[in-house]
Amino acid sequence: MGVMGVQPHILLVTFPAQGHINPALQFAKRLVAIGAHVTFSTSMGAARRMSKTGTYPEGLSFAAFDDGSEHGFRPSDDINHYFTELRLVGSKSLAELIVASSKNGRPFTRVVYSNLIPWVAKVARELKLPSTLLWNQSPALLDIFYYYFNGYGDTIRENINDPTFSLKLPGLPPLGSRDLPSFFNPRNTHAFAIPVNREHIEVLDEETNPKVLVNTFDALECEALNSIGKYKLVGVGPLIPSAFLDGEDPTDTSFGGDLFQGSKDHIEWLNSKPESSVIYIAFGSISALSKPQKEEMARALLETGRPFLWVIRADRGEEKEEGKLSCNEELEKQGKIVPWCSQVEVLSHPSIGCFVTHCGWNSTFESLSSGVPMVAFPQWTDQLTNAKMVEDVWKTGVRVTSSNKEGVVEGEEIERCLELVMGGGERGSEIRKNAKKWKELARQSSKEGGSSYNNLKAFVDEIAGVATSFEI
Repeated sequence: MGVMGVQPHILLVTFPAQGHINPALQFAKRLVAIGAHVTFSTSMGAARRMSKTGTYPEGLSFAAFDDGSEHGFRPSDDINHYFTELRLVGSKSLAELIVASSKNGRPFTRVVYSNLIPWVAKVARELKLPSTLLWNQSPALLDIFYYYFNGYGDTIRENINDPTFSLKLPGLPPLGSRDLPSFFNPRNTHAFAIPVNREHIEVLDEETNPKVLVNTFDALECEALNSIGKYKLVGVGPLIPSAFLDGEDPTDTSFGGDLFQGSKDHIEWLNSKPESSVIYIAFGSISALSKPQKEEMARALLETGRPFLWVIRADRGEEKEEGKLSCNEELEKQGKIVPWCSQVEVLSHPSIGCFVTHCGWNSTFESLSSGVPMVAFPQWTDQLTNAKMVEDVWKTGVRVTSSNKEGVVEGEEIERCLELVMGGGERGSEIRKNAKKWKELARQSSKEGGSSYNNLKAFVDEIAGVATSFEI
């Protein structure tokens, strides 16, 4: 319970994609454990697709808003059209939800919103409700966007295709053109990203002493969290189920937001493998590998001779006949290909020795929190920056480098990286040692008295202290 004994009622609004829903759900559970009441809100389509098997604590309720779509966001959607509709329909629907809750005697005291939906803060402002951004990517990304809109935009645009370019921003390592978000590249086809992030910065700039909650922990990104003097960035992560951090709540293993459920026979298979022997390959819920890239990956895996668990998602039609790999039979003898798995459960399994990842923030952070070394295989967006941090700052992995004219990373390069991380050399053992260190620090941060726990408690106490709930 907060300072003044007022139980805060937080409306937590998240972008309707799995990579946003999962950490936000964990955040909601943490808030409830500290004494807040949380109403979790995503779009109706995404809410319908969410797993109904999750166990949710008392004090957590759900209310969906309309985004003008049947199913929430899907990778196949026209993204620019989707964003326009989401804002238009979502703003109206969310305002109605806030007003209705107040009329029913359950007024909200604070709105917390995730990335990609800065308009939520404007809806809250119109209804005289304070709002807080929950930034579910690395703080380095927020820093880069901030400086892009504050003095560095021209320099970045002019040099983004120069392989020798190096940019030094406060609190961040020197960044080359291949380390910057793909959205800055003139060839980028996702026009929505720059305006959305510009609006995030504008919304924060309109507040006095803006505070941003970030899915990280202080020890991991101290400099990045302090890079922007006028914003207070605080780590509240890792936002993964507590069962994989402190083991104190074994019921909290489900993400609730896993939109694709599958069988768990891969866990039995992992149980039969020696410690740290298995290569895990997964590219998140949106990135997909081309057929030629999958063939090169398969070649590398066969060359290593090591057991592997490879997620090739069925939901994207990736498993159709023409998508079958030429060496499928040999692959199935050596490893296991599955359409889905619970990633944190796999990463925390003792038999996993390394993770070949696209370096989305959830995957990167889950791997760090589980102490699993990485082979970074970034594709686009923030993945390029995350891969840089993994290799050069946290030193818990190695990034694939060369790709051929078609942009395909060849089997030899993938195999080289796998052997470097899994093998017995000096660099491999340093990577494994660092992975272990960050795992310990991640666990400490989320325990009672740890930095993320304290930051979250201070946030709830602050809301309880300034409980100006929206009244009709």
